[in-house]
Amino acid sequence: MDELLNSSLVTIAGTIASGKVKSKEVVTAFLDRIERVNGELNAVVHSSAELALKHADKADADLKNGNSHGTLHGVPVTIKDSLDTIDAITTWGTLGRKEFKPGRNATCVERLRNQGAILMGKTNTPEFTLSFQTDNLVYGKTNNPYDPTLTPGGSSGGPAAIIAAGASPLDIGTDTGGSIRLPSHFSGIVGIKPTTGRVPCTGNALPSTGMIAPLSQPGPMARYVEDLSYILKIICGPDLLDPHAVDATWHEPARVDVPTLRIGYHTDNGIKTPSNQIIQTIKNVLDLLKDHNLTATEARPSGLEMAGFIMARVFSADSGEMLNVLLEDCRTQTPSPAILEHMKRPATDLSATEFAQVLNLWQNYQSSMLGYFNDFDILISPVNAHTAIKHGEKEDMDAYTYTSAYNLTGWPATVIRAGTDENGLPIGIQILSRPFREDHCLALAAWLEAKLGPFKPPGINVFG
Repeated sequence: MDELLNSSLVTIAGTIASGKVKSKEVVTAFLDRIERVNGELNAVVHSSAELALKHADKADADLKNGNSHGTLHGVPVTIKDSLDTIDAITTWGTLGRKEFKPGRNATCVERLRNQGAILMGKTNTPEFTLSFQTDNLVYGKTNNPYDPTLTPGGSSGGPAAIIAAGASPLDIGTDTGGSIRLPSHFSGIVGIKPTTGRVPCTGNALPSTGMIAPLSQPGPMARYVEDLSYILKIICGPDLLDPHAVDATWHEPARVDVPTLRIGYHTDNGIKTPSNQIIQTIKNVLDLLKDHNLTATEARPSGLEMAGFIMARVFSADSGEMLNVLLEDCRTQTPSPAILEHMKRPATDLSATEFAQVLNLWQNYQSSMLGYFNDFDILISPVNAHTAIKHGEKEDMDAYTYTSAYNLTGWPATVIRAGTDENGLPIGIQILSRPFREDHCLALAAWLEAKLGPFKPPGINVFG
């Protein structure tokens, strides 16, 4: 059973569908793994174990009678606590929702469940997802499985930690400034932020309307790249609720001829220089490409150096109105320190002219950056300027522009592990492609994953 559980979600789904193993056996085994590691991680903060076992029994009985629930029939998953689940408490990391059960599933969750996925539990998130460290006043902090004194990143730190520890094959994270990609980098897993509009945000903590709504995207997080495209196909497409979700063509990564991709890269975004080991990891990847007759050209998108400046103005353009509404709607009287920090920032009561200037600046940035794809299909870059940091360590936000820059553009970005630092911590790389061509970045990610091979697992894992 361990060999199967350590395989891809695609393999697990196929094995259950073939009848070679029962869903209840797989669900039970993953629940046992969660029990084994979660005490040290605090990643799964609400358990649906009892209900999951009942759903697994039904999945096995239905399959025996020739009734398949879908492509995820009987497959156990976890879901980030910022995404609504109708039968499990969904707190969004805020005290006002400590016992709250939503009246419906988030759209991406509903689509997984419609294909037969079984929810094992909810994974931790900072309040309203607005932090790069996963900690809140409801459940406390989540620890990095490579070193419990470090954060696994945020806001999808709970998903990243439990996947890295081998106790869940899949989770759905959300990404507004790097919240899928940063935890994937800090925790040594794979994840993708899809193109803006590829996946509806309906049912997520941050609203799908308003000034910053186009920054956010739900996306899959897993241990294997093939699982990202497998799941993304299921959860993508408009739901007629999220006004930003579009009916875009899906391109299969398997059809991409990787050697024909025009690859660009940079090791420094002109805002914050990464550590030497992160730079060396990028160079090692470039050497690997060269060894297989793939070429890469050093080039930064035009305007990239403006990312931090623009992101700060976009986030402050509503003078804190979104946060105030969230706190009021959730009836939260005591915000977390991370939210209080947001609220302490000086209000910016913009005039109509100033507000228009922010929008114009943002859209001009998007236009300038898009020109990169006249010459390239792919951009390889660092995910952050450093590896995982200590709990509570104050972030230098310039280091986080490696991800937030591409929430502003809306481009899709896949993160895979490509190295290890001197402390044994994972180093990820970010692989970006043009809007709605997730197939390009996923195809190159899968190619590199196969060539790089496996990395040493964390100290906190199912075999640790």
